[in-house]
Amino acid sequence: MANYPVALTIAGSDSGGGAGIQADLKAIASFGVYGTSVLTAVTAQNTVTVSAVQEVRPDVVEAQIAAVLADFDVKVVKIGMLASSEIVRVVARGLLEYRGAVVLDPVMVAKSGDSLLRDDAVAALTGELVPRATILTPNLPEAARLLGQEAADSIPARTEQGNALLDLGPSAVLMKGGHAAGAECHDVLVMRDAEPRVFSSARIDTRHTHGTGCTLSSAIAASLARGNALPAAVEAAHAYLHDAIRAADTLDLGSGHGPVHHFYWDDRHDH
Repeated sequence: MANYPVALTIAGSDSGGGAGIQADLKAIASFGVYGTSVLTAVTAQNTVTVSAVQEVRPDVVEAQIAAVLADFDVKVVKIGMLASSEIVRVVARGLLEYRGAVVLDPVMVAKSGDSLLRDDAVAALTGELVPRATILTPNLPEAARLLGQEAADSIPARTEQGNALLDLGPSAVLMKGGHAAGAECHDVLVMRDAEPRVFSSARIDTRHTHGTGCTLSSAIAASLARGNALPAAVEAAHAYLHDAIRAADTLDLGSGHGPVHHFYWDDRHDH
């Protein structure tokens, strides 16, 4: 009988299926990991816009976390959209006794530009959850907002901001370069007591980039759940996302920022 490693995603729902819980579970499954989930918010969302957001009651969020952790051997927790300071706090409380790895993706703005995290929740996130993170995975605007700075426009600047974020308590920071310009996308991994590592890939000209942040953080979580060390997990997730973006145009879904292709099929089986 197969003994699948288990990952838990705590995030919001995307009714269009390209980001949030839906993208998380697809990415986790693609690595051969069993995905469990805790819903923090329901969004009315497609590839063009977010037209409504309904937060889940904090006590229900907390009950979901308790239910999953009581019954599953969760190797890694991935945290995405949290929406409010109240939800941030109940997630932090729900994970107090949890000793596994935590991948924290500080989701603040949707690809459409719609806000997904209230201003008052940023301070709660920084104080309550960032110090608990095994790895923090901000994009450049998110990193800038967390630090109260301008977005980093170079690899040295990203490394500097990554180190500044390390001072907030996480064990590692992945500065995602997808929002930058240039022919190549550079993700910078900054760790304690180790040299920074840069993961680079050719930038792909496509409109299908919805859910890339959710997908990358969940792929890191799934790779960690399979027992990989952090740099190897980031490398595997970076390569997976690049291939999922490269195959995305074959889906031709939606009229805005379409989803990546989580289940592209090629000859590589050893994520």
